[in-house]
Amino acid sequence: MKAIILSIGTVVSVTVSAMAQIPNNSFETWMSMGTYSDPMDWDQLNAMTSSAGVYTAIKGTGGATNAGTSYLKLTSKTVTGMGVMPGVALSGIIDMATFKPKSGFANTQRPVSLSGSWQHMANGNDAGFAAVYLTKWNATMMMRDTIAIGLQSLTGMVMSWTMFNINLTYTSSATPDSAVIILSASGTTPVAGSYLYVDNLSFVGSVTGLNTISNYISSISAYPNPSTEKLTVTFNAIKNTTVQLHLMDLTGKLITEVNTDKSQGQHTAIISTKELAKGAYLLKIIANDAVETKKIIVE
Repeated sequence: MKAIILSIGTVVSVTVSAMAQIPNNSFETWMSMGTYSDPMDWDQLNAMTSSAGVYTAIKGTGGATNAGTSYLKLTSKTVTGMGVMPGVALSGIIDMATFKPKSGFANTQRPVSLSGSWQHMANGNDAGFAAVYLTKWNATMMMRDTIAIGLQSLTGMVMSWTMFNINLTYTSSATPDSAVIILSASGTTPVAGSYLYVDNLSFVGSVTGLNTISNYISSISAYPNPSTEKLTVTFNAIKNTTVQLHLMDLTGKLITEVNTDKSQGQHTAIISTKELAKGAYLLKIIANDAVETKKIIVE
């Protein structure tokens, strides 16, 4: 069983024309696949698990409000010969060979947050997640630049319909051209029985500017990258500044947190990586109300 690992660089295309709405945001439109139905514009693992008569993404009836008749039910399930398959859905296309996003949907908005309604339960030590990535194609570098990230880990349980709001952290003032939303009942080690029900997704608000981290700190460096035993983070505080360093996995789960008030001048922080599994992580550097995010590789 491969773990679902998020990778910004794998979002290589867009699948629909530019629009103001998240495609099939209330999960009212479903396509019959014969013995089961798939949510339109949302890829999931049903095609892979259907041969065993198991479906991890199904249509729920009723929904969070009386306005709609259906919602998305994601449940991690045991599949013979495959192990536990996560209940996951993505607003685009999943690469079934790598379980990474291949594409998202066209989007030129700079929303403040992603909102919606959900119910969820993590079984055992599992922790589902919801993630939003806004990107823009960089024709010079032939890669996608990250414009904003929103991540929320789902621990514990919410047993009745509850509104949620996931704030986006912007790392660029550029206008994005693509968005991808990932909804998962499980983390990188799925546990059967974990579930996530979702309805009525929408982008909220508009960010018209960007309070850059350079207003507070400069000369940010994180090395060595790739890292094996420790990550050294250095920066210069332009003025007295509250600085937070959050090392997270790609589902948004916080691994290590360093919170300090820093006086003006040069500073160094050490984050141990020797106990971490090999792979990609995100280092979020927060200075007052500004954020910069760096991708960190642990080998």
